Amino acid sequence: MGCLVGGWLAAAALAPAQVPAATAEESPRGEATTGESLSADDWFVDSTTTSGLDYVHFNGMSGEMYFSEIVGPGVGLLDYDGDGDLDIFIPQGSMLGEGKTIDDATFPVPQGSALGDRLFRNDTVIKADGTRGVHFVDVTLAAGLRGLGYGMGVAVGDYTGNGFPDLYVTNFGRNDLWRNEGDGTFEEVAAVAGVADDRWSISATFFDYDRDGHLDLFVADYVDFSINTHKPCFSTSSARDYCGPRSYNPVPARLYHNDGKGGFEDVSARSGIAAEFGGALGVVAADFDEDGWPDIYVANDQSPNQLWINQRDGHFVDDAFLAGIAVNMDGAPEASMGVDAGDIDGDGDEDLILSHLNRQSNTLYINEGGGLFSDQTLQAGLAAPSFPYTGFGAGWLDFDSDGALDFLVVNGEVQVIGALALEGDQFPLHQQNQLYRNLGDGKFEEVSARAGAAFELSEVSRGAAFGDVDNDGDGDVLVTANQGPARWLENRYSAGGRSWLGVVSRSPYGATSLGTRVRVDRGKAGSVWRRSRADGSYASANDPRILVGLGEVEASALVLTWPSGAVQRFNAPAGRNYWVVSPR
Repeated sequence: MGCLVGGWLAAAALAPAQVPAATAEESPRGEATTGESLSADDWFVDSTTTSGLDYVHFNGMSGEMYFSEIVGPGVGLLDYDGDGDLDIFIPQGSMLGEGKTIDDATFPVPQGSALGDRLFRNDTVIKADGTRGVHFVDVTLAAGLRGLGYGMGVAVGDYTGNGFPDLYVTNFGRNDLWRNEGDGTFEEVAAVAGVADDRWSISATFFDYDRDGHLDLFVADYVDFSINTHKPCFSTSSARDYCGPRSYNPVPARLYHNDGKGGFEDVSARSGIAAEFGGALGVVAADFDEDGWPDIYVANDQSPNQLWINQRDGHFVDDAFLAGIAVNMDGAPEASMGVDAGDIDGDGDEDLILSHLNRQSNTLYINEGGGLFSDQTLQAGLAAPSFPYTGFGAGWLDFDSDGALDFLVVNGEVQVIGALALEGDQFPLHQQNQLYRNLGDGKFEEVSARAGAAFELSEVSRGAAFGDVDNDGDGDVLVTANQGPARWLENRYSAGGRSWLGVVSRSPYGATSLGTRVRVDRGKAGSVWRRSRADGSYASANDPRILVGLGEVEASALVLTWPSGAVQRFNAPAGRNYWVVSPR
């Protein structure tokens, strides 16, 4: 037996299993929302303005209808300064077209805004009445972030092992790697580190595919489009419109192996990753076949998706067709944009959700065990409500803290909506976002109309990052829009003060241990499985902490499976807190 050693408080007993004892300390605690349940209109509140988050995307459009101007941006959540709360990174666009200036833009640069990627520090404070005041401060210049490319997405991970998360920014053009120096500043080192991919990249993920303790990097490259290869495309009505992915050749993704010395080696060909490609938009890394090694699922645009199964020797094999997740139940590839993996049915394995083009519906793949999936979209009630929409950012979150993962998707078209164009809309692609509640019986209910005014907005939404921004124990959402503002949708769903448990898995050198799986036992209420991940959604990076809703019960035990395969068991610590756990 051992004990959880509290950094601020004494803690509960633990029972290590199979490996030496671990230590765990309580991180700065969040306060659960208590008291009366809030009204339906208060489930999510747009707290953007009150928090000081001031960002509006600029897509550089000038009427030429360049393919790349309708795709970004994503958004990233990270604790870059190690103070215990989530900061925000958002890539920015720039003017498109040789010789064109911002004066040629269809929409002007927002007044007072400077082009370039932005970093916002979270300066949350505890007020005298005990409530939390979240305030974001633009620290881009002070942090040394000089990203001036045409930004698409972001991946977050501590690839250097110094205990501070780094940023990999995907661009329409050369990608950037911003190394976190640990003193509040970043240094751009993509070329030096060997990851300055100059193809059009959308999503990326850091993960340790060979379990050597160093985070590797997967980059989802899209299609071979450039301003020089731009071509005119037309809608079914013969009007000018944006091109689709099939107008250009897809390019293969890239896999980079971390050499443990601050650099990467391109192993795309040797690993087998470069053998197949389909125009990748989304990516998520998880152990889909339950062999203890991380695999890669790639969401491709209008081409079969890929499931790269880790062969445990540095090689990967695409098993998507055999697994049942390359195409939908009708055998058709879809315009996969957003993707997320999580256990939605409580059986301990990773299920998949994908967002698609309108008239395709979102797709739910249930893991039946051993990495074999079945398309349960119709049975789950997810098909019809999503049919009119084009989804991008998408992910699992337990917004009501009942222990079951719900689903949120942000929408926005990629081709002109005729009705809006006829009304004279200058950017006729906007749609409303959607929230689906997990009913616990394999079915979901769309509750967007009851979720609050934030879901009545119609924008060209793209990125969605999920995380507990205000450290109060429930999942918030950061949403970005193409040619629109970034929004912090603050979760205020109380459900009578349901309990929760937060777990921060730390490696021995202090970095978040991405890929750690946690089983939380809740007695007769059953167990809940979660994993630490920053990837998923679309071109975005999520809160790497593990947040488990406990409903009306408390946890009885906590079992961690580390990326190395080591397993540890604890008597569950107190709920309504974040706990930092690391191997001793």
